[in-house]
Amino acid sequence: MGCFFSTPNESGGRRRKLRNVGEMVVFVPGLRIPKPVDFFDQVTTLGDHGLSRSLVERLSALRTRIVVMAGQEAPMPTKPRRAATQHGGSTLADLQQALEDYLPVLLGLVQNGNQLQNKFQFSWGNQEDDAEETTMSNSWYELLSVLHLMTMISLSQANLLLLPKTSTGDDYQSKVSEDCKRDSIDIFLKAAGYLDFAVRHVLPQLPHQLRKELPVDLAEGVLRAFCLQALGQGVDIQLGMAIDSVKATLAVKRRFACELVKYWHQAQENIQHLPLANGWAAKHKLFIQWKYVEAKAAAYYFHGLILDEGKTEGCNGMAVAALRAADEFLKQSKKACESFHMTPPLSRIPPLWGTSKYLSEKIPKDISSRMQINGDLHNHELILQMAPALPDFALSLNPDDYQLPSVDSSWIDN
Repeated sequence: MGCFFSTPNESGGRRRKLRNVGEMVVFVPGLRIPKPVDFFDQVTTLGDHGLSRSLVERLSALRTRIVVMAGQEAPMPTKPRRAATQHGGSTLADLQQALEDYLPVLLGLVQNGNQLQNKFQFSWGNQEDDAEETTMSNSWYELLSVLHLMTMISLSQANLLLLPKTSTGDDYQSKVSEDCKRDSIDIFLKAAGYLDFAVRHVLPQLPHQLRKELPVDLAEGVLRAFCLQALGQGVDIQLGMAIDSVKATLAVKRRFACELVKYWHQAQENIQHLPLANGWAAKHKLFIQWKYVEAKAAAYYFHGLILDEGKTEGCNGMAVAALRAADEFLKQSKKACESFHMTPPLSRIPPLWGTSKYLSEKIPKDISSRMQINGDLHNHELILQMAPALPDFALSLNPDDYQLPSVDSSWIDN
């Protein structure tokens, strides 16, 4: 079964003060980082364990490398944007590579019901809470924690790619290059693949009691929410690229926007009932809420434009109702955005670009040009009640089909 103990943050616990994290386009929480493990001391207590000294040394060296690198990387999300931009990219890639190097050796402990599967204690803690540390004698817990950290590193890399670069001169505006946009989509799909694999193939391997004792960061609902967040942000980039393309039709843009609504709605459903009351967890909920209402603004806007082109009776009225709803959701999204960034740890609102910039410019303009403002426009509930139903589209982005690497050959030679 594997034993478990945790040191929760109680009144005497020491919780770090949540600091300013700079600009944030992709939500990335405080990292869960590994704590040192003395494999040699644990092996001594096992007696006849069947592990060669060279294999124990390899396992220890690879994990120690991650502990050291993660300890150096841990403060990065809480550093200002400049520091993260200058140093975060390469160190994140190095840490990701260290985790990938560790995986094949770790897998020897979980393959084919290895008798050592529940013999080694693995400890991980949250970088933002010195008092919160979870230790389990279960190699599947270690694998789950590794996949989770690989996901958060990927999301951090995507955030760095999508921080807009501000140009100078007469064309002063914030831009993200097309290459960065395309690369970020690949990273989002990879991150979703890690979590999809973890939920389908790793969590079920943990005994029910241990699953109940997992830290909330590893709860199934949180993992699924992050998976859907990654897919949703990938579609958000696709929508922005469609908006910038002269070849993309309104129908294509509407489809992307309606898909966005579904991704963020599902993410919200997975996380809304979890006990996420403080710090990063509360900020995560607000991020999903913000992106959900922003997606609704986009969907109703493009739906309204298409209805406005219709020739059948009633199309104009439905178009007006959809555009009013888009305007209302845009106002809600601005408030949700401010609430997200003002919730500790504080973050700065990055310059508008992509879908957000387009909506903030186009929706108010179209509202003012297509209809006269009247009393009904100030009745928020009535506006949303009158909005026509959005079309339902199948979701087009799926997680990458992640597969674990082969078990390291050192286990065969052991």
